[in-house]
Amino acid sequence: MRGMYKPVGLVALLLAATSLSAPVAQAADAVKVGVLQSLTGTMAISEVTVKNAEILAIDEINAGGGVLGKKIEPVVEDGASDPAIFAQKATKLVQDGGVVTVFGGWTSASRKAMLPVFQKLKSLLWYPVQFEGNECSPNIMYSGAQPNQQILPALQWAVEKGYKSYFLIGSDYVFPRTANLILKKHIESSKLKVAGEEYVPLGGTDFSAVIAKVQAAKPDIIFSTLNGDSNVSFFKQMAAAGLPSAKLPVMSFSIGEQEAVAMGPSLVEGSFAAWNYFQSLDTPANKKFVAAYQAKFGAGAAVTDPMVHGYVDVYAWKAAVEKAGSFDPEKVRAAAVTLDYLDTAMGKVKFAANQSLVQTGYIGQLDPTGQFKIIWQSKGTIDPDPYDPLVFPGKKCPAS
Repeated sequence: MRGMYKPVGLVALLLAATSLSAPVAQAADAVKVGVLQSLTGTMAISEVTVKNAEILAIDEINAGGGVLGKKIEPVVEDGASDPAIFAQKATKLVQDGGVVTVFGGWTSASRKAMLPVFQKLKSLLWYPVQFEGNECSPNIMYSGAQPNQQILPALQWAVEKGYKSYFLIGSDYVFPRTANLILKKHIESSKLKVAGEEYVPLGGTDFSAVIAKVQAAKPDIIFSTLNGDSNVSFFKQMAAAGLPSAKLPVMSFSIGEQEAVAMGPSLVEGSFAAWNYFQSLDTPANKKFVAAYQAKFGAGAAVTDPMVHGYVDVYAWKAAVEKAGSFDPEKVRAAAVTLDYLDTAMGKVKFAANQSLVQTGYIGQLDPTGQFKIIWQSKGTIDPDPYDPLVFPGKKCPAS
């Protein structure tokens, strides 16, 4: 479903049909924020826990006195794994719900559907998931990885390991297509081989034709940009075809600890993933975060990169609000990109001038418990670059 983000036309209709009246007034002692994730549909396997992490941060901040003397009141909405619904719910939150900002989204299709809403209504979205780059909006804070912070470090690692032939598999929408375009350019520039490139609809479960092509191509490794519960079918069918991860390595860009546990760790044991956070990070700040999450949502609950980014986004918003002395989205945006490094569960991070996060890259390998053993990390933090120079030469984010 490559065209999943096309419902932008629906966004225009929604905005045109609804009065752009002033937001609902806030209670004197509270400030409303939106939490917009897929609580149903194919992406719920990943997004429900991001919602949980965002709520955890809000509860902690409220327990500490709130923001500018106000308690945060979360207004939770379900994007239902549908870009058009994300756009509709974003409009509802900002225009009718009186929220001062929104935390949420996962797929690039959902983000692109929401973008014109936030631009038109002059609000601010905090987006917590890795994506394909090639976008800079003053109305979005991009805390998830840019390609140079996730997919290219994974390729660097694979090249160092001696892999020469790559098969690219993804869900059929904008992130996997653009991520794979970037990967192909870099694979080819390194004189390596793209053995194949295949896509299935988001939520698709039939991989028989794709696996047949993998078997014929005989790649050294698969790079997977499959999202949501399609991963369950993919790994099951790969194993049934005699291609478990132990035999044909898979590098995933959307499977975290939560997905591994939900799928059954034995199904994906030995496979690899690239993120900017793993639950296994051995730091006091991370241990504190994991303990707090598990105390609220269940002992042994898995924690993932997008969850931590959602959690960090709430705290970054708080810091920016306090620096700006205002809840006004434009003032908060301007303050956010001038914040010093924040000490977080994922290490030291900060927003660059392009409104994307400076962060560290990691490669992990899944163990039998569903946790990732960190086997590689970048040398220090990586500055975000939304426009890969091989794919978008000379293109830069506009000056703030």
